[in-house]
Amino acid sequence: MFPGRRPRSRRRERPEAAGRRSGSWLSTRSVAGQVFLLQLVIVLLLIAAASVALVLQVRHDATSEARHRSLAVAETFADAPGMPAALRSPQPSAVLQPLAEAARKDAGVDFVVVLNTKGIRYTHPDTSRIGHHFLGSYRPAVKGHTITETYTGTLGPSVRAVVPVTDSRGKVIGLVASGITVSKVSGLANRQMPILIGAAGASLALATGGTALVSRRLRRQTHGLDPGEMTRMYEHHDAVLHSVREGVLIVDGGGRLMLANDEARRLLDLPEYPEGRAVTELGLEPEMAQALASGQVVSDEVLVAGDRLLAVNNRPTDRDGGPPGSVATLRDSTELRALSGRAEVAQKHLKLLYDASVEIGTTLDVGRTAEELAQVAVGRFADFVTVDLAEPVLRGEEPLALGGIEMFRTAVRGISDVHPFYQVGTHFSFVSSTPQARGFASGQAAVEPDLREAHGWRAQDPEQTGLAIDYGVRSLVTVPLRARGVMLGMVSFWRMEKNAPFEDDEIALAEELASHAAVCIDNARRYTREHTMAVTLQHSLLPRALPEQSALDVAYRYLPAESGVGGDWFDVIPLPGARVALVVGDVVGHGLHAAATMGRLRTAVHNFSTLDLPPDELLSHLDDLVARIDQDETSESLEGGAGITGASCLYAIYDPVTRRCAMARAGHPPPAVVAPDGSVEFIDLPAGPPLGLGGLPFETAELELAEGSQLVLYTDGLIEDRRREIDVGLQLLREALAHPGRTPDRTCADVLDAVLPARPTDDIALIVASTRVLGPDRVASWDIPCDPAKVAEVRAAAIEQLTEWGLPAAAPDMAFTAELVLSELITNAIRYATGPIRVQLLRDRNLICEVSDNSSTSPHLRYAATTDEGGRGLFLVAQFAERWGTRYTAEGKVIWAELALP
Repeated sequence: MFPGRRPRSRRRERPEAAGRRSGSWLSTRSVAGQVFLLQLVIVLLLIAAASVALVLQVRHDATSEARHRSLAVAETFADAPGMPAALRSPQPSAVLQPLAEAARKDAGVDFVVVLNTKGIRYTHPDTSRIGHHFLGSYRPAVKGHTITETYTGTLGPSVRAVVPVTDSRGKVIGLVASGITVSKVSGLANRQMPILIGAAGASLALATGGTALVSRRLRRQTHGLDPGEMTRMYEHHDAVLHSVREGVLIVDGGGRLMLANDEARRLLDLPEYPEGRAVTELGLEPEMAQALASGQVVSDEVLVAGDRLLAVNNRPTDRDGGPPGSVATLRDSTELRALSGRAEVAQKHLKLLYDASVEIGTTLDVGRTAEELAQVAVGRFADFVTVDLAEPVLRGEEPLALGGIEMFRTAVRGISDVHPFYQVGTHFSFVSSTPQARGFASGQAAVEPDLREAHGWRAQDPEQTGLAIDYGVRSLVTVPLRARGVMLGMVSFWRMEKNAPFEDDEIALAEELASHAAVCIDNARRYTREHTMAVTLQHSLLPRALPEQSALDVAYRYLPAESGVGGDWFDVIPLPGARVALVVGDVVGHGLHAAATMGRLRTAVHNFSTLDLPPDELLSHLDDLVARIDQDETSESLEGGAGITGASCLYAIYDPVTRRCAMARAGHPPPAVVAPDGSVEFIDLPAGPPLGLGGLPFETAELELAEGSQLVLYTDGLIEDRRREIDVGLQLLREALAHPGRTPDRTCADVLDAVLPARPTDDIALIVASTRVLGPDRVASWDIPCDPAKVAEVRAAAIEQLTEWGLPAAAPDMAFTAELVLSELITNAIRYATGPIRVQLLRDRNLICEVSDNSSTSPHLRYAATTDEGGRGLFLVAQFAERWGTRYTAEGKVIWAELALP
């Protein structure tokens, strides 16, 4: 391997190498194995070729012999004397059958058959076939031709011949067919095959013996290594020797350098062509030259070589019978220390980037994400970190200009809470000479190694920057926060004078941190924009102010979820007859789709409430509407939209005259009623299916509420929470409501304080309505028979009641208008209805006139012709009343009209 190296007296080898040598002549990896395989293949090919040739020759000879034999037998029998006479005899089969069988047996063929010219057999070895038609080809023979053909019969491949039998005039008077199987004449192959097998065995034996002799000789010469292994060993030795990061020197017993790899030449600064020269003549340090030339064992001894400190290891080569000399390895400890330091720094940077990927972007809040960026870098990359975002970013918008845009100090973190930088919340603009302004405009990071000489940075705010210099801030790296082509702001990393200043090679790490943080901030910005849009849409769809009404004292709270805008909604709807409808609902899901769906349902409830339907009928109509909406949006969802996944609703109507409250719910939590004494009851209201499912009816329940009772309606976000059971939420709500004497607004505040989850995951809508009663002093009613004569009496009683209320004095025209409206309504009821009629006056914010009967027919407003005597009553009512209409009851209908009070 090395120049001047002698073979060793003992050669240590690996167990697998020894095992390979013991059977190397059988291994295809060795030369002997390859020779043996080649000879074996050649011999087998020769044997196979000889076998194939023999089989083909035997097959050809057998077929040819079968042809000749069958033809000779057929011709001989056909030319036999007496054949024509036998064919013309009355019984040719009796004459020819014995002769044909004798000829068949003597000739050794399978059959000799005599035929007439029509192919009918006269003879056959199987006498049952005599008289039957010949199956082979015979017609050419009838014309005087000889036929020889090969076919496959029941006994295997066979040959048959058909020859004509002619009379003395040359006329064909019959045919003779003879056939034999090929196997009867192919015995030659069976006799030659043993000879062939014996020759093949002898050839194999000779090849094996020759291969063994060649293998033994090659094994001694190559020590069991094939040429490929020897080539690879040399190539590996050369590659390893000259590519390792350790210097390798081989010195012979006389102290002369025999080999030095490239690393040893570099570390020792050896002259050109140093091989063959004495180590002491190479210009090395005396201690280094002595250590290499002595051949003594040295382990990790640090020696000087120029400006380097080398760790030297030296081992002799004459162990185990090797040549005298030594092998030395050299390592540069100076470079190892520097490399180790760089590896440690790189590992810290990688750890910082990994922690940043985990700790930055945990929320979709812009400010929180900026805080996380500053927090992860402090103490590990910088002493202080400031994050400045363009002011539109905080609103979810994109900055429209690159220069002169107002910035907002979003985060400041450092090794101390006391710092010389702008406080969080400060609005400012970067001066064009600052590195931040240049980075924001160009999108490139900038480094200021010494801020004392950074005059452009100090121009931002001489007083503030002077405080930073006095505080000890010395170095800056500022990187733009840019994501998806949008410039969001700048992040600045600051170091104190006690630490090394930033260098150019640290920009890459700062850019990696800023790049990841920018994507997270942009995600939060986009979420802020979408959330703001959804909240704006939702708030525009919710009631902006409660309508004026006297039946209930209503307070409400609406809290959007932290994770996104939901579909919770509520409403207070005044109804005719001083009644009020309360409605609360919830659309499953979050985002713009849920808010838009909520708006559609709220509008639908408003429209249905104008029909003055009972709660169960209103929910049925709402259920049909949701089902149609869901069908339409399901078809759109196949193209990328989203369908309604569920909605719930509770609808209640309170009548302050009767103190009755009718309500129905569709998959919504039950309402609670707080009695004046503070007792709380959750109404056992039949729970209908959620809206849109269909199939089941809704049920209305009625209850009577005492004056001053509080009716509490809410959505499931108030009582449901991932960290507690719904029963726990209901119990907390019961305890929060069980306090008498509170206003509805105070009740709302106390309920939220006691029941609201720490981090609501769903919207919360809460309505607390305290009941009022329209007392007897403000209600007047009369039952009248269906008699037109009674109209005048009712008008007089009504005028008297209005007088008691002081209305004629306050508004003289009011009494006349009320009298006219009542007269027209009563007359209309008497004319078109049957049964008793009830008249009722209510003094609320307006004067309400109601006439009820047991008919379900609704009157219609129409224009009467000039010649019509009637048809103008409802027209007059519509002209004088603020509002009028009809509502249906279980007994019939109520026609009502509202007149404005002064």
